[in-house]
Amino acid sequence: MSKATVIGAGLAGVEAAWQLAKAGIETELWEMKPIKFSPAHKMSGYAELVCSNSLKAMRLDSAAGMLKEEMRRFGSVCMLAAEKCAVAAGGALAVDRDKFSEIITELIDNEPLITVKHGEVEKIPEGVVIVAAGPLVSDSLAADIDSLCGGRLSFFDAAAPIVTAESLDKDHIFTQSRYDRGGEDDYINCPMNKEEYEAFYEAITTAERAGVHSFDERHDVYEGCMPIEAMASRGAETMRYGPLRPVGLRDPKTGHRPWAVLQLRKENAEGTLLNLVGFQTNLKFGEQKRVFSMIPALKNAEFVRFGVMHRNTFIDSPKMLNADYSFRNREGLYFAGQITGVEGYMESASSGILAGINAARYIKGKKPLILKNTTMMGALAEYISSSPSKDFQPMGANFGILPPLPEKIRDKRERYAALANRGLDELETE
Repeated sequence: MSKATVIGAGLAGVEAAWQLAKAGIETELWEMKPIKFSPAHKMSGYAELVCSNSLKAMRLDSAAGMLKEEMRRFGSVCMLAAEKCAVAAGGALAVDRDKFSEIITELIDNEPLITVKHGEVEKIPEGVVIVAAGPLVSDSLAADIDSLCGGRLSFFDAAAPIVTAESLDKDHIFTQSRYDRGGEDDYINCPMNKEEYEAFYEAITTAERAGVHSFDERHDVYEGCMPIEAMASRGAETMRYGPLRPVGLRDPKTGHRPWAVLQLRKENAEGTLLNLVGFQTNLKFGEQKRVFSMIPALKNAEFVRFGVMHRNTFIDSPKMLNADYSFRNREGLYFAGQITGVEGYMESASSGILAGINAARYIKGKKPLILKNTTMMGALAEYISSSPSKDFQPMGANFGILPPLPEKIRDKRERYAALANRGLDELETE
């Protein structure tokens, strides 16, 4: 029986190993933890969700929903786990991150064709290999990848703080999903009036940052992971058009739309922990406590995790990878996950699915599976393998990367639904 090696047990790695095992391929899955942890990882289990517990929208007429449905049809282990530990999040799929990791860890450990090895892989081994080491790849392996690729790109990613639900000031919150999508208690809203917002803005723009400086001035910043303080520095109204936007919400105490609103989302099934939505940050821990506590609902908040920022690394995939995630200059070598330039949890996992399927096909002497670009997984694969941009940047699932429909549909929701249905109709799962 031929064998394969998967480096990294994040979302992309577990998906790749799962697909290889489904194809009957004996697989070694290398996990650096608990021997060594990256700066952002804390849990010992596989598929740890670092930045957020949200896997984005579920509805089919959304790019994220379309992607998840494609993954489900491929037998995604991440979708299997997510559906078992989902927590309320409006129209989104959010999970209890501890249970999510526990379920995947158990499934992988109990799969007889997968052997998990713990330790740091410093060099890419010979044979059929999938590098799914993630954006937090260790320095030694990163150096080997750098040597293989002749250079890499890096950017920085920031994670949001988590507070306890019981520490909120109940007089300054209300529960409502934006535009009443989902259940009424899916989000906890923390309103601010104009005076409170202006004081918060002044504090956050003058607060002391940690580690990396001038984050918002870097040329390689990925906009989707912009720290809240960097966003605020772009103008007094920027946050009110971003994560603090009040549109679609009405405070029942006043009967009016607040001036600004911080939304909190459940971090676990019990709802005892809450994530500050959109509040990725690189402020010093003491500054986070001081500044975020200026929001009335958080004036006595207990922070169980402060926001952190960590390095992400990705290769120049359009010059290095094919649409089946294979490396152009070495047969039998594949890459998967955010290191390829797909951005987002489910995007990373989906790349692992295709890398695993294609590594198995390579071993069996079959043609690679290259999905049509009318599918979300196929469009992402096409983007990372053939983007014409001279400054290649990560890309998440969105309808803009799909080819347009032959007919014009004015209504956006109807158009998105048509794009999703077209892609799913043309999806090849074998």
